[in-house]
Amino acid sequence: MATLVLVRHGQSSWNLENRFTGWWDVPLSDQGQKEARSAGALLSEAGLVVDRAHTSLLTRAIHTLELALGEMGQSWVPVARSWRLNERHYGGLTGLDKAATREKYGDEQFRQFRRSFDVAPPPMEPGHPYDVRSDPRYRHLPVDVMPTTECLADVIARMLPYWYDAIAPDLIEGRTVLVAAHGNSLRALIKHLDDLSDEAITGLEIPTGVPIVYQMDASLAVSAKRELGDPTAIAAAAEAVRRQGERERSR
Repeated sequence: MATLVLVRHGQSSWNLENRFTGWWDVPLSDQGQKEARSAGALLSEAGLVVDRAHTSLLTRAIHTLELALGEMGQSWVPVARSWRLNERHYGGLTGLDKAATREKYGDEQFRQFRRSFDVAPPPMEPGHPYDVRSDPRYRHLPVDVMPTTECLADVIARMLPYWYDAIAPDLIEGRTVLVAAHGNSLRALIKHLDDLSDEAITGLEIPTGVPIVYQMDASLAVSAKRELGDPTAIAAAAEAVRRQGERERSR
């Protein structure tokens, strides 16, 4: 049996400001740091001992992983990092307020941009203030691989090779693996693990800092799945994510 734990990074500064973040690198908020430590405490209470961890190249996920492992007393765990676990690239929406974007494009287009399976936001134009193509962490990526926008289908296409090449081999060895990543890279992985339809995945919301624990057999078929924490609080947090933009709009 193998154990896979997924944790969406804690609240970031741009989550707090209700802005589209994508590949732009922003820190955790104070609340996000608390959520990361809480995730670690929940994993420790569940008696989980991590053998290996994976995360993205973005600070909010990296810091979440560090804080969670620190809370567990397992900061020594080997960590692999990959751009393939990065958040979805939000293109020209990066940095924009979600409420203002909803007002500009209307309810349906806003929903499509946020949660549709195969509709990407407008691409990021050259010279955009949040363009990361010159960021040294991506210097090894070919120009034609660097996205200027992505839909969830695009995230799945770039994430799955990392699943097969890096995460799955750890699990096949029977290890306990912790993945700290982002809302959309984790939605992409969950779609694969749970065999969700393109339509079903559009309704999935992942709260920040809530550990999702999978038990898997030797063929990596899922035998059990659970979320750690208070179910009522988890449901409320997921609903708050779903209503982003809508909630801000009512102010």
